[in-house]
Amino acid sequence: MTERPIDLSSLPSNGAPRRSLFSARKFALMASVVAGLGAAVYGFSPQQGPLDVFTSAAQAQVNTEVRKVERPIGFADVVERVKPSVISVKINIADKSSKDDSANKDEDSPFPPGSPMERFFRRFGGPDGLPPGLRGGPRGGRGPVTGQGSGFFISPDGFAVTNNHVVDGADKVEITMDDGKTYTAKVIGTDQRTDLALIKVEGRTDFPFAKLSDSKPRIGDWVLAVGNPFGLGGTVTAGIVSASGRDIGNGPYDDFIQIDAPVNKGNSGGPAFDTNGEVMGVNTAIYSPSGGSVGIAFSIPASTVKNVIAQLKDKGSVSRGWIGVQIQPVTSDIADSLGMKKAEGALVAEPQPNGPASKAGIQSGDVITAVNGEPVKDAKELARTIGGLAPGAAVKLTVLQKGQEKVINLTLGQLPNTIESKADTDKEDKGGPTKGTGVPKLGLTVAPANSVAGAGREGVVVTEVDPKSAAAERGFKEGDVILEVAGKSVASAGEVRDAIDAARTENKNSVLMRVKSGGSSRFVAVPLAKG
Repeated sequence: MTERPIDLSSLPSNGAPRRSLFSARKFALMASVVAGLGAAVYGFSPQQGPLDVFTSAAQAQVNTEVRKVERPIGFADVVERVKPSVISVKINIADKSSKDDSANKDEDSPFPPGSPMERFFRRFGGPDGLPPGLRGGPRGGRGPVTGQGSGFFISPDGFAVTNNHVVDGADKVEITMDDGKTYTAKVIGTDQRTDLALIKVEGRTDFPFAKLSDSKPRIGDWVLAVGNPFGLGGTVTAGIVSASGRDIGNGPYDDFIQIDAPVNKGNSGGPAFDTNGEVMGVNTAIYSPSGGSVGIAFSIPASTVKNVIAQLKDKGSVSRGWIGVQIQPVTSDIADSLGMKKAEGALVAEPQPNGPASKAGIQSGDVITAVNGEPVKDAKELARTIGGLAPGAAVKLTVLQKGQEKVINLTLGQLPNTIESKADTDKEDKGGPTKGTGVPKLGLTVAPANSVAGAGREGVVVTEVDPKSAAAERGFKEGDVILEVAGKSVASAGEVRDAIDAARTENKNSVLMRVKSGGSSRFVAVPLAKG
């Protein structure tokens, strides 16, 4: 219904009814506004300015607190405390030409050829992918080369942490503090596996230093990165913890914190602080298709730093426990093949001859599910757990062996500093073509290994793979050697078929094979076609 307008001119001249009607009209308008949007009351108020609805002391206090909450959080107080402990690290390599061929090869990439790190990740190095942030003359040229990174003091007597790749191969290390003072540093020790290094500055016992955090960061926590990006020392950036436990393909001890605080070349070795001013991690790598920050950076957790740095300070190197097994993850297909309810633990692909595990009775196909009673989630966790224990320590491994759970006691050896090369049995010279016998249920053609030159005496060699088969999808290729099928050694196509038929009889959805390729073995679960 539309309300009829009031004609004020038709009212009596004495104004009494007019005032009465106008007052009623004004009240009606104000009431409707108050009911619908109380904040607009001031539009009908006789006051000249807006009405302050926070009229009482209690309401004013609420208003003050709301405004405090709405203010952006600042980090100036934290930065003021921690920034003096952060240093810029400059290195000098006298003459690149003195390096051997492998070092020159590293100039093209600081990562092993073909590794995930080489393909997808870049360290905070110099231009054109030079290692340790190297900058200088053209690649392969003579003359001094310099590089820049970051670091931070961990004690008042001058011990400082940085990345191994920042100081690796350096003839001279120089640090610059936040106040501009410069000192020469000595490399105490490095650890390539975690990319950490400990350096020492002499001459003072009152250096400002940072504390390594005792707590584990939570996803979503604030993080401050302080360092020397592109040589711009003392740069502070902020972000959050994006993820934890990241494996970036750098090695078996990968356990990185992912952060989105902008970090760039030169930040390498610098600290990532929490809001308490403690170091939660050491910045070491970025994901960067462009070479600059895209909001994905990786930090070494403080817990790892503590363990490694303590050993470097004590003896200049890191010793890790070792059981001598080649391991791989337990996938859902592998778990099904082994009759496991959950895909967890670490599958032993091959124990090293005369290693601690082999001597203790651990076999290929065993699944290690716990260390000293603590469950092992996956192969990476097993490597980190064993690597965190001291050589010579006695451990109890819970193992699933041939369907039975058992506890095996062994004494840890020491992880070798260098990885022994494996013989490559997959040679081109196979002594002429070998046709082999087909295994249609898998899409493979195989021949006894002892009939193919260079393939060894055990197992059957894959001579042909149907590109549309399940085996092809699982990565089988010509030259692979199948050693076991469903836990049984095989030496002919017939034995492979028999093992598959047995797995079908047991209503298995897939069959587990131990395959040797390029000198190393692995387990592969191949789905079984129905019928």
